[in-house]
Amino acid sequence: MKPEVLAVLLIFIAFIVAEIIFTKFFQKKNQVKGDGWVELIGSAMIVLVTQPLIVLFFSPLLASFLFPNAAGMLESWPFLAVFALFLIFEDMTQYWWHRITHSTPWLYKLHRPHHNAEYMSIRIVYRNNIFYYYLMPSLWFAGILIYLGGGWVYAVYLVIKMTVIFGAHCDIAWDKPLYKIKWLSPIMWIVERTISTPATHAAHHGKYASDGITNYKGNYGNLLFFWDVLFGTAKITREYPKEFGVENLPETSVGEQLLWPLIRKSPASDMRPAE
Repeated sequence: MKPEVLAVLLIFIAFIVAEIIFTKFFQKKNQVKGDGWVELIGSAMIVLVTQPLIVLFFSPLLASFLFPNAAGMLESWPFLAVFALFLIFEDMTQYWWHRITHSTPWLYKLHRPHHNAEYMSIRIVYRNNIFYYYLMPSLWFAGILIYLGGGWVYAVYLVIKMTVIFGAHCDIAWDKPLYKIKWLSPIMWIVERTISTPATHAAHHGKYASDGITNYKGNYGNLLFFWDVLFGTAKITREYPKEFGVENLPETSVGEQLLWPLIRKSPASDMRPAE
């Protein structure tokens, strides 16, 4: 197992242990039958099958066809320059992919499982339709950059990004006590406009737009919340929605969440995303 993969796995486990100790990890508030299966199967597929296939096989194969003489060209580049390429071609691309899925009905069907959970938790980080990640451009760009010689930077980038994403989804709001420390206010002002935090990402998962906190059509950032600030989709309140999930959408099934369009619960379930 590669060191960066092991590091991400250990960090993921650390968040799980923290939720087990401080929250009801196995029985979240408003959890319904089937949630565990969607999370377990969806997470296993992306971690064990989809991501390795795309990042380590399909996208490098595509890159070798498109740029046959460019393999390893980034190996002599400065670390920060290559890191910036990952921020732009991997993280910013994921921001736009995430944003598009919330405004395109058929793509939203692939992403809806992530929001169908009526709770925040490390459990839902990889909770998406199985086909969602195959279409996500950022994974393909990551693989291409690795082919071009950016693998040495990707190892560091991946650990940083996944730590931020895990922390933003975790049921333990690490930013909440920091907001109460007056002298930290200027620092937290910068932090919450730079990376995704529990407060900003919880707002994206809020169920009711009328609560004044939820920003279902915004706060799309994964590693960098800065993309939301830059592209006008940021909402910062330092508060957390009381309820999570999707509003005004019909019920769905475990099979449909994981395998739509192969499994369709009903024609009514093909509705547009919630406003």
